[in-house]
Amino acid sequence: MPHRPAFHLAVPVDDLVAARGFCGQVLGLSEGRSADHWVDWNLEGHQLVTHLVPTVPQPAGTSVVGQHRVPIPHYGLLLPEQSFHQFAERLRAARVRFDIEPHRRFPGEPGEQWTMFFRDPAGNALEFKSFREESMVFAR
Repeated sequence: MPHRPAFHLAVPVDDLVAARGFCGQVLGLSEGRSADHWVDWNLEGHQLVTHLVPTVPQPAGTSVVGQHRVPIPHYGLLLPEQSFHQFAERLRAARVRFDIEPHRRFPGEPGEQWTMFFRDPAGNALEFKSFREESMVFAR
């Protein structure tokens, strides 16, 4: 597999204790460096940083994808299918409320995928998905 560069994403949170519980225990991410107002997380080799801010920005809105209105902005990972379903069960066990329950989107089409949307305690939207075939991620 060719090397893929890692991304860095910083998201606002209004409670670092809640962010630590969610990122560390619910999502299962390992904690990296931190200070009194931010925490680095290892998101499958990508750097996710939760930054403490006095007020979390409101979502920009929604966009229609398939038959759902998805929250914008959002972020997440593309997972292998088995990992996707295991992760969904982990979220259910932690009683995470889904904005959009795990489901198959675009069945039989080039971009067929499993997807789910949920929010962290600060209201940031996350989407985790799994493509039937990774080569179809950018298929038209």
